[in-house]
Order: sequence, then C-alpha cells, then structure tokens
Amino acid sequence: MVPPVAVSPLIKTARWSALFVGIFYGKQRFEYLKPIAAEERKIEEAEKAAREEQERIAKQLAEANEETILK
Repeated sequence: MVPPVAVSPLIKTARWSALFVGIFYGKQRFEYLKPIAAEERKIEEAEKAAREEQERIAKQLAEANEETILK
C-alpha cells in the first residue's frame, strides 16, 4: 500500500473552519426557525381540535339519522 499523503496545514485549517462555521450557521438557523415551527404546531393543534369536533358532530348526526331510519 501507498503511505498516506501529508495534508497541507492550510487545507486542515480550512476544513476545521468550515466545520465550525457550519455548526454556528446551523445553530443560528435553528434558533430562527424554532419559534416559527412552534407557531405552526399551535395552529395545527387548533385545526385538529376543530376537525375532531366536526367529525364528532357528523358522527352524532349520522347515528341520529340511522336511529330515525330504523324506527
């Protein structure tokens, strides 16, 4: 096998710098998107509650209609 090639200190520094910049960017982006996602979850919960209430009412109406048909 061929021995590994020595990597330039400039390339090593560039790689580590890119890693740290990426980590910093990811943290900043996460902090920016976190409140937006929380608001979206609140809206989805409200919509889900309204949808479940409508489904419950529709089911009650269907059962009531079914009872009147069977009588």
